[in-house]
Amino acid sequence: MSYLDDPRVYFATERTLLSWQRTALSFIALGFVVERYAFMKNLNLPDQINNAHYLLSELIGFSLILVGTFIAFVSAYQHKKFIKNLSNKEIPDGYFVSLGPIVGFTVSIGGFLMLIWILLGFLPKFITF
Repeated sequence: MSYLDDPRVYFATERTLLSWQRTALSFIALGFVVERYAFMKNLNLPDQINNAHYLLSELIGFSLILVGTFIAFVSAYQHKKFIKNLSNKEIPDGYFVSLGPIVGFTVSIGGFLMLIWILLGFLPKFITF
């Protein structure tokens, strides 16, 4: 528990949360780009190499999105847990303290939905019924 009784403590934690959220969004965006790059088969390579390139791009993109989703969720959860320990003097009057975690949880839900979307498109290509 902090004993500073200064609103700057809360604002510092919020800046940290937003920094982690930017990092999470960067991972998710990079993962999406890498995963989408798998569909660019303009290379004049044998099919075996193209398939390996496709699979590798899918796995790396999926992994990056998964890491970004995890970062978004954990940072929002950690921030929410931390602000419960702050005193009333450290939280500015009338300030909506739940907005940061709401954004974080929304980003993590969006990343999770993106993972499901990728899996639904990826699995039928390698699993035939």
